[in-house]
Amino acid sequence: MTQYRTHTCGELRLENEGQTVKLAGWIHRKRNLGNLCFIDLRDHYGITQCVLDSSSDLFEKIKDIRVESVIGVTGKVLKRESINPNMPTGDIEIAVEAIEIHSTAEVLPFQVAMEDDAPEEIRLKYRFLDLRKERIHKNILLRSAVIAEMRKLMMEQGFNEYQTPILTASSPEGARDFLVPSRLNPGKFYALPQSPQQFKQLIMVSGFDKYFQIAPCFRDEDPRADRSPGEFYQLDMEMSFATQEDVMKVIEHTMGGVFNKFANGRPVDQAPFIHIPFREAMVKYGSDKPDLRNPLIIQEATSLFGNSGFGVYDGLVKEGSQVRAIVLKGQAEKPRSFFDKLDGFAKENGMGGIAYIAFAQAGAKGIAKLLSAEKLEEVKATLGMAEGDAVLFMIGKGVKFDKFTGRVRLRVGEELDLVEKNCFRFCWVVDFPFYEENEETGAVEFSHNPFSMPQGGMDALLNKNPLDIYAYQFDLVCNGVELASGAVRNHQPEIMYKAFEIAGYDHSVVDNQFGGMINAFKYGAPPHAGCAPGVDRTIMLLGDEEIIRDVIMFPLNGKAQDLLMQAPNTVTQTQLDELHIQIVKDKEK
Repeated sequence: MTQYRTHTCGELRLENEGQTVKLAGWIHRKRNLGNLCFIDLRDHYGITQCVLDSSSDLFEKIKDIRVESVIGVTGKVLKRESINPNMPTGDIEIAVEAIEIHSTAEVLPFQVAMEDDAPEEIRLKYRFLDLRKERIHKNILLRSAVIAEMRKLMMEQGFNEYQTPILTASSPEGARDFLVPSRLNPGKFYALPQSPQQFKQLIMVSGFDKYFQIAPCFRDEDPRADRSPGEFYQLDMEMSFATQEDVMKVIEHTMGGVFNKFANGRPVDQAPFIHIPFREAMVKYGSDKPDLRNPLIIQEATSLFGNSGFGVYDGLVKEGSQVRAIVLKGQAEKPRSFFDKLDGFAKENGMGGIAYIAFAQAGAKGIAKLLSAEKLEEVKATLGMAEGDAVLFMIGKGVKFDKFTGRVRLRVGEELDLVEKNCFRFCWVVDFPFYEENEETGAVEFSHNPFSMPQGGMDALLNKNPLDIYAYQFDLVCNGVELASGAVRNHQPEIMYKAFEIAGYDHSVVDNQFGGMINAFKYGAPPHAGCAPGVDRTIMLLGDEEIIRDVIMFPLNGKAQDLLMQAPNTVTQTQLDELHIQIVKDKEK
């Protein structure tokens, strides 16, 4: 193979018995039993057990070498006496005849051969060691394989890969830009692209039909468990003369194919994925990212109150509040403490509380004592309940209330162990509102993507209440995680000007902020649409990881710092002078 090895550490099997081989790798584990020394030698491909006899001159050579040192061994392949069925190479071992020490390791800051409780800051500072761990190493290999499969599936559908600029202009796309000063243009700045949005639309205007790339995107935003600060990657795609349904079919073929290939036996919803309108998602699931593994459904229950006998809810309903209900099948015998904890959870979240009725064997409990027998029967009939069931009632209004009901649904589903495990449940969330009302100012604002085509086009913008207009926008959701966001683009300048006008922007703002794209539209733009599944989140789901940093080779920490390379960092005064930048320190308060 090379001068360092004839085989890898994951390659040898019983059919190699008797062969003299050379291996190279890291000392994964070392066990000195007095008369024998066992070394588990690890490389990128696997682990092979090597054995030394204490009578060998090599015993002294290896005795004080620490784990994670890099060595080469030469020896004969033998059948192991104690077979290890948990290792692909567990049938054989190497009787070491020669050792070459390539590099010695210092004392490790944390264990590599096993998972330990090393703090994340230490793991990221020594990321090159963390990447040697089996779990993280497998995640990065999975990432490589998934990206290769994405490329293959997109090309199968006639898409070509093009690269868009990394240095571009600042664009208000909802997050802060990373700015890069220009040496040749003093006082001016490039921005790293938050996405290739405008460029990929310009590619369509340029006459290329189907575009994709594995695109790096840069956003100066706060991290979350499923969002890495600084940079992330997405499977960016766009296609001309396409409808919303055309884009969905492409993404279903690609993402469905990726999940089918890498699910490792876990059930995967098959295309076509179900469609859930945005407003339905907010009512039934309390989220525009519904986790369909949870069987609980939120029901509209406002009609049950107003003159029910439960004065608190009756009064609030008359003032315009809404009531939502979650039926818990067969849970009527839950102790009162279960319901009291949920009531406390509501109050912790700034909501009034949670009421309940439990149709228990000994009689209905909760607010049942305040309701008539007829009203209790109406509750059962309206919500599809039976004896032995319980129901939670929540009251409020607005987006905050919708989201709260969703948190209750998720919490109850987890507590009752109702959520499916080891599966992937997909849906499309469609018909997003084009505009929304700012709760503080009452102003009409874009709710999602200002470049989307409003359903109904110019006629809708001219004749409908802005808050009643839907957009051709759609999100792909898997297990409660937003995996992709897409839209049919607004390719007609007059519709774009009008859409921005309704949101409070005049023509000059559009020309200034999006001049390159809207100018291109004036020279003949095809109808086009696209989508962008997140690569990092896809790997996170397939790898069953809870933190996105564990599927990224060299991630930033929660403070957007690269602890390994010590970035961000100071630069020299000469560099600042070349860029015409002066650093002004904060005044002491």
